[in-house]
Amino acid sequence: MAGLHSSTRPSSSSSSSSSSSLSSFSSSSQSFASRILLILTVLPFTLACFAFVLQWRGGLNDPVTRWSPDQLQFPGMESSESVSRNSHSSGSNCVDPLRPKDSPSFPYYKDWKFDYGSDLRPKICITTSTSAGLQQILPWIFYHKVLGVSNFLLFVEGKAASPKVTKVLESIPGVKVIYRTRELEEQQAKSRIWNETWLASFFYKPCNYELFVKQSLNMEMAIVMAREAGMDWIFHLDTDELIHPAGTREYSLRQLLSDVPGNVDMVIFPNYESSVEHDDIKEPFSEVSMFKKNYDHLPKDVYFGNYKEATRGNPNYFLTYGNGKSAARIQDHLRPNGAHRWHNYMKTPHEIKLEEAAILHYTYTKFSDLTSRRDRCGCKPTKDDVKRCFMLEFDRSAFIIASTATDDEMLRWYRERIVWTDKELNIKLTRKGILTRIYAPMVIIQGLRESGVFASVIESAEQASLSKDKFLSSAESSNLTRTATSTDSLTSRKIGKVNVESIARRVLEYTENSTHHPLAIPPISPPAFENFQLVA
Repeated sequence: MAGLHSSTRPSSSSSSSSSSSLSSFSSSSQSFASRILLILTVLPFTLACFAFVLQWRGGLNDPVTRWSPDQLQFPGMESSESVSRNSHSSGSNCVDPLRPKDSPSFPYYKDWKFDYGSDLRPKICITTSTSAGLQQILPWIFYHKVLGVSNFLLFVEGKAASPKVTKVLESIPGVKVIYRTRELEEQQAKSRIWNETWLASFFYKPCNYELFVKQSLNMEMAIVMAREAGMDWIFHLDTDELIHPAGTREYSLRQLLSDVPGNVDMVIFPNYESSVEHDDIKEPFSEVSMFKKNYDHLPKDVYFGNYKEATRGNPNYFLTYGNGKSAARIQDHLRPNGAHRWHNYMKTPHEIKLEEAAILHYTYTKFSDLTSRRDRCGCKPTKDDVKRCFMLEFDRSAFIIASTATDDEMLRWYRERIVWTDKELNIKLTRKGILTRIYAPMVIIQGLRESGVFASVIESAEQASLSKDKFLSSAESSNLTRTATSTDSLTSRKIGKVNVESIARRVLEYTENSTHHPLAIPPISPPAFENFQLVA
């Protein structure tokens, strides 16, 4: 037993030694792991602090900036010093709507001109007749470029035809500027539609009628230009109208038109009308989000059931037109049928009307719109004479008020008839579906502005242009010597010398049965409540 007991004693000593060594190893392992964890924690924090110090002192550039073309600063990322310098140099409290703001929100480089390649289909063209300035035209152009429009045919006069405006417009890829010169008028005096009867009822009348005829004549020329430029579709829009391609996954006009069946010749976009909520709007595209929906996009019982509240004492449901605008597929024998539709000399176009997409019409969005329309029309402010000048009843009423009322009376009338100040009514009509909120155009245009796109276009046009005196002299010289082959390479028609007697066209005697083509479609108001009562 003694031997047995003595034999077990070394084993006990050995076990104690082994336990001690394991404890020592475990302690050292924990200490090593703690050091590693400390290093892994401190190292990233140290690197982050180092990078912050370098960037704060200007020693490290943003990688996005280095990747941009010519190492230009990322759009909207102006230094506070440059922003401050720009604000002080303006010398006034007015905010330039085309100047970028100090926060980036739209991922476009400053020098991106949206110059789409020829392989993108369908190729879409918009034509317009405008006298607006850059504040309205630039957002209008680049918004539609975002949607997928590649070409713009701008028939300009007034402010839009000034050298400061046109040199910017002509610097934008895909934009063609056509000046309203005497040569252009002589050419249009010999055009086909000028000598046909379907447009004749609008001839020799002032204001809106004169504009309607100009638009139709310009559309006829635009068809030729668009076809020779390889376009697939053509729109006619005013510069206070934006396309709203609702129902497309990517808010893409190109995608919308790609899905149109091949046998369709014309696509009708019902129009929505802006419903402004205050009377001091400066930038309608960026400030207006509430719109009144078109009759075609509403159930009949909803439309007529809320007609009186939606009209608010005005002559019609919409202030202006309600028959939408349209896009036409470029093809043989295409012609305009007034500013709102297209037609074909050889067939009745196959047309479809879209159920979700629309044209957003920003009408009377600014108080100054009352006086601007008054100033460009020379009619007498009487109920009889305004019928010669305006096609729609609200335009007539607005002209009379702007011509006869004081400024305070005009503002009161504007608030009562145009501004939607009753929030409870707005909520009610929104729930009914009469009013709707549309934010996409606002977001896109604000993003373009904040990214510096508009300011960049103006700046690059200034840098690429001649000095002011040299530019004005060259512009004047080119206007005096302008011919069809030098100013309008997209059209093959030649401008000939026409005597004044040949320009003066006789007034046509016609009836609806004497013409071979449908009469031009004018702006038409939406269905009135009286029509519903007659049907009922």
